[in-house]
Amino acid sequence: MNQRPPDFIPRPAQQAVLAYTGGKVGVAAVPGSGKTWTLSRLAAKLIAEGYVDDDQEVLIVTLVNSAVSNFAARVGKFIQEAGLLPNLGYRVRTLHGLCHDIVRERPALAGLANDFQIIDERQAEEILRDTAEGWLRAHPDALEDYLLPDMDPSRRAWLHREQLPQMVVGLATSFIKQAKDLQVTPPELHYYLERFGEPLPLVEMGAEIYADYQRALSYRGAVDFDDLVRLALQALQLDPEFLARLRRRWPYILEDEAQDSSRLQENILRLLAGPGGNWVRVGDPNQAIYETFTTANPRYLRNFMHESGVRPHDLPDSGRSMLSIIHLANALIDWTCASHPVLPVREALATPHIRPTPPHDPQPNPPDAPEHVRFSDRRFTPQEEVEAVAASVARWIAAQAEIPAGERETCAILVPRNQRGNEVVEALKQRGIPYIELLKSTRSTRETAGALGNVVAYLADPTSAAKLATVYRVWRRQDREQEALKAQVTAISRQLHKCRQVEDFLWPRAGRDWLKTLELETEQPTWYAQLLEFRALVQRWQAAATLPIDQLLLTLAQDLCSEPADLAIAHKLALVVRRAADQHPEWRLPELTQELAVIARNERKFLGLSDDDTGFEPEKYRGQVVVSTVHKAKGLEWDRVYLMSVSTYDYPSALPGDSFISEKWFVRDRLNLEAEALAQLRALREDPTLFFYDEGQATQEARYEYAAERVRLFYVGITRAKKALMVTWNTGRHGDQTPAVPFIALQRWWEEQRGEAGDATAADA
Repeated sequence: MNQRPPDFIPRPAQQAVLAYTGGKVGVAAVPGSGKTWTLSRLAAKLIAEGYVDDDQEVLIVTLVNSAVSNFAARVGKFIQEAGLLPNLGYRVRTLHGLCHDIVRERPALAGLANDFQIIDERQAEEILRDTAEGWLRAHPDALEDYLLPDMDPSRRAWLHREQLPQMVVGLATSFIKQAKDLQVTPPELHYYLERFGEPLPLVEMGAEIYADYQRALSYRGAVDFDDLVRLALQALQLDPEFLARLRRRWPYILEDEAQDSSRLQENILRLLAGPGGNWVRVGDPNQAIYETFTTANPRYLRNFMHESGVRPHDLPDSGRSMLSIIHLANALIDWTCASHPVLPVREALATPHIRPTPPHDPQPNPPDAPEHVRFSDRRFTPQEEVEAVAASVARWIAAQAEIPAGERETCAILVPRNQRGNEVVEALKQRGIPYIELLKSTRSTRETAGALGNVVAYLADPTSAAKLATVYRVWRRQDREQEALKAQVTAISRQLHKCRQVEDFLWPRAGRDWLKTLELETEQPTWYAQLLEFRALVQRWQAAATLPIDQLLLTLAQDLCSEPADLAIAHKLALVVRRAADQHPEWRLPELTQELAVIARNERKFLGLSDDDTGFEPEKYRGQVVVSTVHKAKGLEWDRVYLMSVSTYDYPSALPGDSFISEKWFVRDRLNLEAEALAQLRALREDPTLFFYDEGQATQEARYEYAAERVRLFYVGITRAKKALMVTWNTGRHGDQTPAVPFIALQRWWEEQRGEAGDATAADA
């Protein structure tokens, strides 16, 4: 994060925003422009200068929980500097937190009981997965018309078993989110379908799963996060007196990260602000990188900036990066707007350009070093790219070790996907390079969850020799990293796998001691002693199997985890799994094992250990390397950045031949069924009697939108770097990928700039 001195003097552009006293304002803020500082200072000014009464608050709405904490701390500090008490006169909320406040105050307006429950994302995923898979079992052939027609029967059977369930869950998730954003209930959706009268398989599927999902929530007396937003808007629309009271309570609304607003978020804040209210929206449409995962869209902020009565402002000055990186980011804006080969994608980026800070600024740009910007010419395979980056980081780490700790720099490897990040982490670990993860879940979390899950899986099936052998490998997992001991672990594990009667090993009786039959006591005394120790350990674990799940996990952790960090993770895991057990009292060890397996497979974020919730500070990790997705890196900065895998697969441009992750290989005509389903839903919602749908058009539009988001993702990756930037690409799993089109454009532009600079230097000489 940018660290500003206490006596920081606002720049002219920041001062223009801080002069605000009322009305509607839209602020376009470039990366590193100090928007959080400016918005926090503005909130404190409105409070300190008496623009809110004692019973009123400045409402600050931001995107993630870590930003809530950051804003609250900054505003409180600024208010204290003004001689006032902190924590008074302002409220900082995420959108969901704000909607919870609204619905909790008047649940009856939303049709809810006073004791309604809110299920988290993990629970919502479970319910939706069960509902979607149940629908697929009841309608196994409903999507046949969308599948490739020429698959052989065995391939088709495998597809139905292994691929379709996951696809249907993804389709249903997006469909329900969109339906709730459109404020369409299941009964309304069925009404629209009846009025239309023709079959719409994708909408019919979505409608049925949506109805079943909502019934499951209603049975639990619960709502999900999307319901909270929809119901909050409903409450505001139904009761004018309630709305008037909230407008009185929050006379000023300051919205951060407004480029990630959804239609419902904008509608809620527009209602709360009122026609002549006070609403400041700050964001950067060039950093809108969450469209693929949410109902957010940067067009809401762009349109707002051009509304009558809205005063636009720019925050264009940034002291984050050296001039060469600023010029590179601005060149990407210019090339995209003027020269991107796909016309609809040219709107992905827009001005303002990033402007370096003026002379004598308290936060000057780092000294320019053009030689520290590099685009790789190497045609790497995916593994070669990982190895090249790891080798470069190793050299950087060695150089940093020679520098005093307080003077060391920060470094990040930014990847487009979590799986790619896992591959990088593995390469760093093999080289003994210290690293920190900002991925879906950390390696330590996955390994700890996997270790505990394997032991619990065995305890749920204690006669399985195969699972017992797995438990042994878990117990000796550190040995497997040492070549001298690896063979021993493998050999003993194979012996355990062959044990026909596990109880003859664990609970031997006279004449039935499997361990003695191996005759290891004299031939392999080390093996024998280790198996005796393992037997005693498993006996203790079996005795603990009747404990509540959290106590069982903590008992296992004491034997399996030696590092304090791993023990801390085990405690967090115990809390999460205990929560799942409380919510599903019918679950036994097999089901709870699956809960741990999901975390170990990195399928979803491990709630409670996320830097989204606690905030991440790169400055704490000087001299070490952080591995992060570009999405998680948004809002952060490092001295040195490696931007990896900038290839056509991860950064497609919607040109012929580009492939898209959302398009399944087994779906005919390369249709994006998610996009097609949502297009049908929107058309049906508009007017069933005038329904128009052209199959394939939504797929093409989805390609344009995804390509535009990937351009913005590239821009975000570039603007994380302060002093050095290395950009690489790879040929993909099948060797057929090329550098992304924006990569090629920027590489050529950079080579031209460097050539001109070299010519100028020679002429000067």
